[in-house]
Amino acid sequence: IISSASQPSQELSEAPPAMEGKEEDVRLGANRYSERQPIGTAAQGGGADEKDYKEPPPAPLFEAEELTSWSFYRAGIAEFLATFLFLYISVLTVMGVVGNPSGSKCGTVGIQGIAWSFGGMIFVLVYCTAGISGGHINPAVTFGLFLARKLSLTRAVFYMVMQCLGAICGAGVVKGFQTTLYQGNGGGANSVAPGYTKGDGLGAEIVGTFVLVYTVFSATDAKRSARDSHVPVSTYVHTVHRWPAAATVFGFVND
Repeated sequence: IISSASQPSQELSEAPPAMEGKEEDVRLGANRYSERQPIGTAAQGGGADEKDYKEPPPAPLFEAEELTSWSFYRAGIAEFLATFLFLYISVLTVMGVVGNPSGSKCGTVGIQGIAWSFGGMIFVLVYCTAGISGGHINPAVTFGLFLARKLSLTRAVFYMVMQCLGAICGAGVVKGFQTTLYQGNGGGANSVAPGYTKGDGLGAEIVGTFVLVYTVFSATDAKRSARDSHVPVSTYVHTVHRWPAAATVFGFVND
């Protein structure tokens, strides 16, 4: 294996078809830095002029000019409508499942339908409102972005107020349509399952909220657009062309 891998064949020296058009990105990205710097983090080193991404400046704590801007109130309305629709669809779906009198699995959308209603609504609403308000739809997301100085205190408070109002209105509409079903099932609110304590439930909520906010931060990170952040492309090319033996052993290419 070592003798054959030490003599790179034509397949090793040539990039696969999927790599066509990527050589320029690699040359300007990973190959522009010394090998001693880790791939994927080299974009953070050097002077500010060497970075191929732009980190937005911290948002001011209080920005009075926002209060006179129509885009500020339009963003709040978008958060209100998004949270309203999210609570309306998701709570109504839960009511339809837990309130099924027959108990038949085919009579409702089931547990998977509830999961799809939550996930599908978040996907649609974030896509629709991301360009208007950022698509927070959750006070936890707004508060986390505020702590990271991604938005001002003025906008954060306004967002959270509109989100809570939207959630109240969404649940209120469901209660108005299905009063008996809503009251009989406690509004579809979560409860701690038997065998678990309230502390267990609190811990699960903390972990789940952390994953949500962490995903939002990762998706909105300015470094994701940097050439040097494309680790799989850089790693493949560097491995094949500079360390063919390692590429063969680890399965990047066939011997």
